Amino acid sequence: LTDIHATAEPAEIGPVDVILFTVRLGDVDQAARSLKPMVTADTKVVTLQNGVESKDILGRHVDPAQIAAGVIYLPAFIKAPGIIFNPGGVRRMIVDRMGGDTVMAAFFAACERAVGIDAEPTDDADKTVWAKFIDLTAFSGATSIARAPIGVVREHPETLAFLRLLLREAIAVARAAGQDFDDAHADRTIDFFMTLPHEQKSSMLVALEAGRPLELPWLSGKVRALGMEFGIPTPASDAVVAALAAYVDGPPEA
Repeated sequence: LTDIHATAEPAEIGPVDVILFTVRLGDVDQAARSLKPMVTADTKVVTLQNGVESKDILGRHVDPAQIAAGVIYLPAFIKAPGIIFNPGGVRRMIVDRMGGDTVMAAFFAACERAVGIDAEPTDDADKTVWAKFIDLTAFSGATSIARAPIGVVREHPETLAFLRLLLREAIAVARAAGQDFDDAHADRTIDFFMTLPHEQKSSMLVALEAGRPLELPWLSGKVRALGMEFGIPTPASDAVVAALAAYVDGPPEA
């Protein structure tokens, strides 16, 4: 794309067909408040946040019937102002097809014509979002607490076992929340982690190293909260929360 218009004022853009809502979890509510000038009765808002709460928060400001929940698997972070670094790996979106809605159908068709975008429609967006939540809480928790990329985590028996325990805890709370995940999901996820580039880091580890706020409350913190709600022990997630609590809002003061 050579002709890109960027603005911090949605009102300058006006009504659109599709909004890709990609802010971090801590900014969802504030960003959602700014969408009104862009939304018509036909606009669809595609959410690509981590965690399992984005659609509910966004739904306070946008008609939930216009929200297409989804996930994105795209390792990338800001290397320098204006420079986005991608170490390789998958570049995949999975988004609610919304029953074949015409706007969403046009969105998927546009993605098919694009380079480097794999957008897959789904009829079970809820489970799709929960599946990434399970996998990401383990990935982010293990890499962040170890201060190491996934290659290091998976090569050491102790950190690999910790990673697996984080997965099992997240699966347990997902089941308690009404989601259908079997024990084999942990094995499949570990197999997937084995295929990732050695140096791939979670976005939370990148934020931790850069001294930025963490998404901890919506990831391992959410597993811990759901565990307390449903009476499910979550010792590994508790350890992640305890180890990183002082860094949630950035580096603690000396």
